[in-house]
Amino acid sequence: MNTLDGIVNKLVSIEVAKATLEKWKTEGNKVVFTNGCFDILHRGHVTYLAHAADFGTKLVLGLNSDASVKRQGKGEDRPINDEESRSLVLGALGFIDLIVIFEEDTPLTIISQIRPDILVKGADYDANERDPNSSKYIVGSDLVRSYGGEVKTVSLVEGFSTTAIVKRIKN
Repeated sequence: MNTLDGIVNKLVSIEVAKATLEKWKTEGNKVVFTNGCFDILHRGHVTYLAHAADFGTKLVLGLNSDASVKRQGKGEDRPINDEESRSLVLGALGFIDLIVIFEEDTPLTIISQIRPDILVKGADYDANERDPNSSKYIVGSDLVRSYGGEVKTVSLVEGFSTTAIVKRIKN
């Protein structure tokens, strides 16, 4: 398999992800899951994802579909890069093992189907928040804890965001 095929093959359906994770878990791997838009990949994203990967042996990324990004209200022009382009760039990161694009507003369906050992979000969320109505609540955290999984957060790199990059470009 050539390098590009190796990158492209990281993007899988939920069915393939489930089968792959079952195999990984029987091999003793610790599966980490995180999610996001990752519209314009930057230092903050790479740092966050690398730290998330360090919590286990396999990193699965739930990537918001284009429609899902649009519904988040990040702006008329978002996403800048389409889901296929975003998944290809993210797949080039060696520490990301699988990418699953999701259409829903949250990754709860993926989380419930793949049942990761560890759920990770940025420190703008609170791993201890139990109120699903709170903006600090991590979607799927109660579910992951219910089967013995862990929920963790990663500090964000100050000054790096896609919104700030887009604003600088426009100015």
